[in-house]
Amino acid sequence: MDSNDCIDAVRYWLESFVVELNLCPFAKRELVKDRIRFSTTSAESLESLLAALLLEMQLLESDPEIETTLLIHPNAMQEFADYNQFLDLVDALIEQEGYSGVFQVASFHPNYQFAETATDAAENYSNRSPYPLLHILREASVERETVNYPDVDEIGQRNIRLLRELGVARLKTLLQQGEWRD
Repeated sequence: MDSNDCIDAVRYWLESFVVELNLCPFAKRELVKDRIRFSTTSAESLESLLAALLLEMQLLESDPEIETTLLIHPNAMQEFADYNQFLDLVDALIEQEGYSGVFQVASFHPNYQFAETATDAAENYSNRSPYPLLHILREASVERETVNYPDVDEIGQRNIRLLRELGVARLKTLLQQGEWRD
């Protein structure tokens, strides 16, 4: 899989889905400022993916000009159940490497499913992406933004209402307009 194609697909998804629907009210500013790093890895195993994640966190630590990284891993963790379990290892890596309180990772997957939801529930689309990816965020930035954003606790509920209002058929159409779909 060509890394440029993966990056183009994720950038398109971010612009036309996440930002356009305002699923993350903080994404547009960082996108416009070109402070989002789009990175791909050819990792196929969980060990090599953890190594790639560690390298990305080290890069973020050393380069304050990069606000956040989307680490795209199209060859690893294709099954959502495996990916979801893998997130425990991500948290353990953050702890082990001394990055607790420095970074947090948000998760996105083409088959994302929140606990207690049906496979095709509209709210799952808030975390569905063209490829499995790990979104590395700076804790200080998250804290700063959430303190200054009115009703930050309502973002998730607003997204659920919006996605349910749009409906699964419309959400699928929006996502299928991306180059990563058949």
